[in-house]
Amino acid sequence: MLIQSEADALIAMQKTLANEREVYYFPLPGETLTIPIVSLDKVESFLMDINRGTIRLSKCTYQERYQGIIILVRLDINGSPHPNPEVVDIPFPYLEPYNGHTVPCPHLHLYVEGFMDKWAIPVSPEEFPKTDDIYATLWDFLRYCNLIKLPLVQRSIP
Repeated sequence: MLIQSEADALIAMQKTLANEREVYYFPLPGETLTIPIVSLDKVESFLMDINRGTIRLSKCTYQERYQGIIILVRLDINGSPHPNPEVVDIPFPYLEPYNGHTVPCPHLHLYVEGFMDKWAIPVSPEEFPKTDDIYATLWDFLRYCNLIKLPLVQRSIP
């Protein structure tokens, strides 16, 4: 588990592709794509996942993981509503309106110390203006995660 300052620093850190020459293909329904990412100094490594739904074709989850298992940021599109924990001591003021509430999709999960990715907030339309287009939202998500060199991700398989 990370302390909050470490998680915040990792989220804010500028990142680039581990392999700039790799060509990726946006996953088909039911598939997952994982893209290796590194910090600019190549000390820290991350994984960017794109998971597609099978029944709802517009369902998609994007997430940034650290050390393979720690979810720093997750964006859920057209999935189930997310029930937030109800706690007496709310970890951050921005979570207060969502304490014990269910947040509809699309929603964003940010790492919260002691809770991991258990809190969700509604997405900002300024940061994610095209959530009805899961391919376009990929680029917004990668920029949100401070990826300065974007991967080549084609819409269809070769």
